[in-house]
Amino acid sequence: MSNKEIGIFGENTATEYLITLGFEILHRNWRCKHLEIDIIASKNNLLHIIEVKTRSSIEFGYPEQFIHRQKMQFLKNGAALFQFQHPQWKYLQFDVISIFLNQHSNWELQFFEDVYF
Repeated sequence: MSNKEIGIFGENTATEYLITLGFEILHRNWRCKHLEIDIIASKNNLLHIIEVKTRSSIEFGYPEQFIHRQKMQFLKNGAALFQFQHPQWKYLQFDVISIFLNQHSNWELQFFEDVYF
């Protein structure tokens, strides 16, 4: 798979997983200028800003380890802008979905809730 295909697979898998947990998906790949949020979802009147990281190798670390300070700052900026545009959302949290694809076309998903850097 190409990197783009891996990313699309990861976001589709994450979306399906969230739906099974009772999340309502509000947006996928929400963009405004240079800011992007992979998934914006809601559950129990809480807005979830979700970053999805998918990797096919852990040679350089697990997928969730690729969220650095600058990426988290972009997520925070995007979330602030989204809340400004949608003032009905008073409360939010940041979540991460990490997906590792192994060589046998199997995958492992981990959901990290309420992360903050």
